[in-house]
Formats: sequence, structure tokens, C-alpha cells
Amino acid sequence: MTTSELITPSHLGRKALIYIRQSTPQQVLTNQESLRLQYALRLKALELGWQTNDIEIIDSDLGQTAAVAQNREGFKEVVSRVTLGEIGILLSSEVTRLSRNCSDWYPLLDICGYRHCLIADRDGVYDPASTNGRLLLGLKGQLSEFELHTIRSRLTAGLLNKAQRGELALRLPIGLLRQADGQVVKDPNLEVQKRIELVFGTFLRVKSACKVLRFFNEQQLDLPRLDPFGALIWKPPKTASILSILKNPAYAGAFVYGRSTTSRTPSGKSKTKRSPFGQWKIMVPNQYPAYIRWETFEQIQAMLQDNYAEYDRNQSRGVPRPGTALLHGIVYCGECGHKMVVQYKTGPEYQCNFLRQQYQVPVCQRIPAQPVDDFVVPAFFQALSPVELDVYEQSLKSQTEIAQQVQHAQAQQVERLRYQVALAQHQYNQVDPANRLVAAELERRWEAALQALQQAEETLAQQRRELSSPPSLPPELKAAFLQIGQRLPEIWNQEEILSTPHKKALLRCLIEKVVIHRLAPDRVQTRIVWKGGATTTTLLTITVGSFKRLSASNQIEATILELSQQGESDEDIARHLTNLGHSSPKKPHQVLPSTVKFIRLKHRIFQKRSQSHPRHIPGCLTIPQLAPKLGVTAHWIYHLIHSGKLQVTRDPQTGLYLFPDQPETLEKFQQLKAGSLHNLRF
Repeated sequence: MTTSELITPSHLGRKALIYIRQSTPQQVLTNQESLRLQYALRLKALELGWQTNDIEIIDSDLGQTAAVAQNREGFKEVVSRVTLGEIGILLSSEVTRLSRNCSDWYPLLDICGYRHCLIADRDGVYDPASTNGRLLLGLKGQLSEFELHTIRSRLTAGLLNKAQRGELALRLPIGLLRQADGQVVKDPNLEVQKRIELVFGTFLRVKSACKVLRFFNEQQLDLPRLDPFGALIWKPPKTASILSILKNPAYAGAFVYGRSTTSRTPSGKSKTKRSPFGQWKIMVPNQYPAYIRWETFEQIQAMLQDNYAEYDRNQSRGVPRPGTALLHGIVYCGECGHKMVVQYKTGPEYQCNFLRQQYQVPVCQRIPAQPVDDFVVPAFFQALSPVELDVYEQSLKSQTEIAQQVQHAQAQQVERLRYQVALAQHQYNQVDPANRLVAAELERRWEAALQALQQAEETLAQQRRELSSPPSLPPELKAAFLQIGQRLPEIWNQEEILSTPHKKALLRCLIEKVVIHRLAPDRVQTRIVWKGGATTTTLLTITVGSFKRLSASNQIEATILELSQQGESDEDIARHLTNLGHSSPKKPHQVLPSTVKFIRLKHRIFQKRSQSHPRHIPGCLTIPQLAPKLGVTAHWIYHLIHSGKLQVTRDPQTGLYLFPDQPETLEKFQQLKAGSLHNLRF
């Protein structure tokens, strides 16, 4: 017997579908009474007139939120079965069970109305095909969506209020523990504390996370990590694990909430994005015991950001790399103001390609790196020369402190491994020898612990030997270190002492940036901006591909012609032009005699009579004699010979290409020149 006038025999002839859902797995475990009420809808379906065999339950969405329909397979099954016309009534304890998103709710109402499927909850039965039914169901859907927003806002407000006080119990990184009373203390494991301090100290010394990783691998030191269950384990370091320590503000004693933001894509998937340093929502200082000061943490974040080579955005310099261009990351384009990159394809050169990447326009500038570096390095030496530093004692003291820290870390690692060996031995001794399956595994663990201990002890012994015998330097190198300001040029090119990354790091200590601007093909204005704002500007001469690209080519050519006609030699003219500040295309700051000779011969100014009178062979024409008769250059004839269109052999006595001095020769060449003849043989 039905209890609603909306139910017809047509509805009873189809299935009754009960949809059951709870939002989280925790609710499935704890909210058992709500789950029983939803399963009790079977009794309501029986009261409405459906038979037991015609009632079906869909509960595959237990533990799934109704905010989106992306991962709810049960809801998708409901929609598909209603669309096929199999369902006469859809039952749910309340509308919020079906959907808390109107984008999913209203399409379901449309399908139910089109297929004459009723919707029922604990308050009654509704017909989505009728105006009143759709109005009530629509209002309930909107209220459920608003209720979700209200609940989320209420919970978030409480969470943020607790976070504002720094009392929100977030998961702590390795090295920090929360006691039963809520107080946060350092991990009592001294090895964990010292290892974290070693990570920060090593980074401040080498200034790169990758170099920290290389240092730990060389010293065979592990890092403490947490497994998925929160237990302490020791693993070989990775770049990600080192960065997670360096970027975590908890080690600076600060409670931080909102380091990332979560948004949903159109498909319903959540996407988490890290917020940059300085854009965190909540930061409460001095909440945890600190491993480093907050100022040191800010310095580390700035160094990490600077190491990230965002050349195109002009935001960082990148770490010093082994490339020969010494100014990479600090050289800027004087034409457009953007940072320039380094290209090594045809030799090191500084290239500004920002506008090309953004707007597909030609490259601003391509400037060879060597002339710019050759100017900047002596300027750096000159700026450093008044400084008197005793870096030898400082370096020796620093190396000793580093070695002692490493030795202490390795000693702690050996002590931990000895405990693990003793524990593995104790477990092996406690097992029943007859239980070979367990005994074999415990024996394997014992052997692995012994091998790890042996390797750690050998590394510790080697470290102690190195510490007992500090490295010694030759007297001249020690003197250079004692007066680094004046003696740095002596060791600058000694690769075993100063590598290319070290040179770049030294230059960055005094130089903020270098701005270069090509004023002419062979003239580049270079401005060094020092730390503090002082500048040094000069005009550099660089090489070009041809004489015509020289900015003073016309003046040089006029001077060569004038002096050559006065009988001056090429060497004297070249010396005179060099004193005037001119240069050859491939030789900056110097004019070569070969350049003078090239210009002089180009204008047919000869110092020897034989240069103006080509050799004359009776009955034959040489190439210099033939070219003026044809109105072409000698190079055109040589090109025909090399390409095979003109086949002729050299005369064995003179070594020249000789052609018959006859009218037919000129006629054939004219035909070859006009294109009516493709090959010519003599």
C-alpha cells in the first residue's frame, strides 16, 4: 500500500534505488548511527509499495565527498540507471547525500523529471517533473551547497584562529618532537641534532644545495628522515631531502601556516602550489626551539632563490658554473636592460635573447665574452689590491673546523651502527635455531649491519688520519694567501688552486652587475656596477669580421693611402696607426702590417715594380691579364676552375694557368659568362 499520491503503478513497476554515502573514511568508522539510518531507507521503500526484490542499494561512495562527482562511481551509476529508465524512485536520507554541488544536482533533476523518476528523503516524496517538486528539490540542493560552504568556513575560521596563536598542531619536521602536553622540543637524539646543524653549516659554506649533497656523499653521511608512520630512519641524502630542511621555517623557530594553496581544476582534481617565501598566510616567530636564527633562515632563502637561474625573468644569477665566461648571471644588456645569457656554440659570447623569446624579434646583442672578461678581471684586481687579508689562517681554521664537524658526525654514525649491530645480534640470539625462516632473515640483517659498521669505521679512521696531518702549501703559495689582495693575480690562472666557479664567486663578492652596450661593430661600452653603487665605465675594442666593419675604417684607409704615397713602409704605417689607437679587424689594440698591405694593394699602390706588371708569357694570357679583358675579377675565374666549369691545367714551368692569346679564347669566355656555354676546356 503506497503512502503518497505521486506513486503510480508505472513507478512501482520499476526499481527503487537507495543511495548511501558518507563524506570521509573517519565518518564511516565513527558515525555508525547515521549509516544505520541510511540503510533503514529500505523499510521506507517497502512502506511506499515496492517489493523486497525491487529494492537496490548503492553504497560504493562511502568515504567520498559530495562536493564533486569526479571520483564518485556510485553517483555516476545512479545517473546512468535513471537515464536508462530503470528506476522508479530514488531514495536518500537527505539531499546532501546525493550532491552538495548544484552543477551536479540540477542535471540529475532534469534527468529524473524526463524519465519520471521520483525522489524521496525522510521528509517526503517529490516529483522533479512538477513545478512544486522541482522548486522544493532545487531549494534543498542550494541549501546543501551553502551548508557545505558554511561548515567549511566555520571549521576554517577555528583552524585559522588557532594558527594565529601558533597553537595548531602541524606535523613537525625531523629534529623536532611534540610532547604529550603540546610543548615542542628538540629531538633528544644528539646525532639528529648535529646532522641537521651540519646541513645548515655546510650550505652557508658552499652556498648550494647540490654541493651540500656532494659533500655528504663524499663523507658517506646519511640524513635522518621520517617514514610514513613517523618513525626515525637513516637514508642516503637526496637533493629534495636537503632542500626540505633548508626551506622549513620550523628550524628557525617559526610557526608557519599557509605555505601552499590548493585549488580545483575543471575536472575536479585538487592542485597544490607552493607559495613563495614572504607570501605565507600566518607566521608566528619563536614558537619552536631553533636550530638557526631567523636572519640566517632569510639569508638561506635568498641564496636559494639566487641560485635558481631565472635569466629570462631577471630575478636571479644562478650558481657559478664551470663555463669559461666569468660573468654569467651578472651581465646585462645595455640596449634593452634584460639579463644576458651565455652561448658557447661558436666560442663564449654574451647574448641577449629575451625579446626574441617573448616577441620573436632579432637578438639584441651578441658580444664576445673574452674582451669583456679581460677588462673586468684586472679592474677587480685593482679594486682588491688595497685590501690586506690574512686568508691563509682563516682558511686553515675553517678547514679544521669542518674536518672536526665531519669527524664528530662520523663518530656518532659509528656509535649508532654499533647499537644496531648489537640489537641485530641480540635478536638473532633470541630466536629459536629450529625456526630457520626467521633465523636466516635475522642473520642477514646482522651481516648487513656489520658491513655498514665496518665501512663507517674505515671512513672515520681515514678522517682522523687526515685531521692529524693538515695539508701544507708551498712557501710561495702561502705568501700569496697571506697577501691575497696584492698576490691574487699570481694564483688566478692556477686551476688547481682557483677553479672557474671559484673565480666567478670571487667576482660576485665585489661586482653587482656588468652592463655592456655595443655602440659600433667594434666598440662596446662596458660599465661595472660595484657593490655599494660605484661604477667603472670604459669603451672596449672587440674583433670584427672584416675591415669595413671597423668604425674608423675610412680614416684608417685614408691615412694608409697618404703615408703609402709618401713612401712609408707597411710596418711604419701600422705602428703609426697603432699609436693613434686604431686596430685591425682580428687584432684589437694593434694594426697589423698585413692590414696596411691589403689596403695599399687594393688601391694599386706598389712598393716593387714587379707588383704592378704581371708576368707576360708570349702567346698566352694569365688570369690577371685575362680578367680585365672580360670585365670580371680574377676570383671569378678561379671559382670556375675550382667548380669544374673551367678545365685547365697549370703550366709545369711557370706554375700558372695559361690561356691562348687568341680572339676565340675571349669569345668562349664571353659565352661562358652569358650562360650559353656551361663548360669550357683548354
